[in-house]
Amino acid sequence: MSESLNASEVPRPGTPEPPGTDGAHPRHVPGVSVRHTRAKGEPRFPDGPKADPAGSHFERRIRSFQPRRSRVTAGQADALQRLWPKWGLDIDGQRVVDLGELFGNGNPVVLEIGFGMGEATAQMAAADPDTNVLAVDVHTPGQGNLLNLADQHGLSNVRVANGDAIILLREMLAPDSLDGLRVYFPDPWPKKRHHKRRLIQPEFLSLAATRLKPGALVHCATDWEPYAEQMLEVLTAHPDFENTRADGGFAPRPRFRPLTRFEGQGLDKGHVVNDLLFRRVQP
Repeated sequence: MSESLNASEVPRPGTPEPPGTDGAHPRHVPGVSVRHTRAKGEPRFPDGPKADPAGSHFERRIRSFQPRRSRVTAGQADALQRLWPKWGLDIDGQRVVDLGELFGNGNPVVLEIGFGMGEATAQMAAADPDTNVLAVDVHTPGQGNLLNLADQHGLSNVRVANGDAIILLREMLAPDSLDGLRVYFPDPWPKKRHHKRRLIQPEFLSLAATRLKPGALVHCATDWEPYAEQMLEVLTAHPDFENTRADGGFAPRPRFRPLTRFEGQGLDKGHVVNDLLFRRVQP
């Protein structure tokens, strides 16, 4: 689900206004993308997420996410400009984040890796306002959409992180700082030669375990059955996690995970969706 960016932005001061503007902000129809010709080197969103927040500070390695390009709507662009300084976090790997300071409270924090357009994230945050959600992705339209949803519905328990979740876990989160981990519909990398790119691997779980409190829930979901089987095998074999299912198998979709549009499309095509619910065991 994680994607990369190809964003347009709201006009810069001095830029000729398109037809139908009020002199300050362009009037737009929700869902209509906006384009703007930027000068060379000019950031897409001066006050928004950086294109490559970690830069060259860290080693090059195989990544689990595949950059894909899509347009940013005017509403998403507006949310990125207005709300990123308040609710956004660039994953630069240069500091350890104080989660209490980030959210303004000491509530439990769940990390969600790969949130797509953010609809399910927003629904879960609204249903559980006493749990903070740190949602990570590199898809700029999705980042803008989730910020917009959080703003519209008053979801002060959502923060949006931009960049590589591995760097976030390894460099920017303190040990035992997370109360949960969600990985919903990650890229399955179906070709055998690409399986090494899949996120749920023993090395990833070992890293995640150091940041999860004992008893924290790890919740994965996928509609790609071979990946589901691999997830189950890897999680079952890992000494830091135990299956919440007594039979050691997949779990029914819990009520707190909403049915997403993407998931519904897969079900309509006959896909089988598998949920996995594991807990971090005591060290």
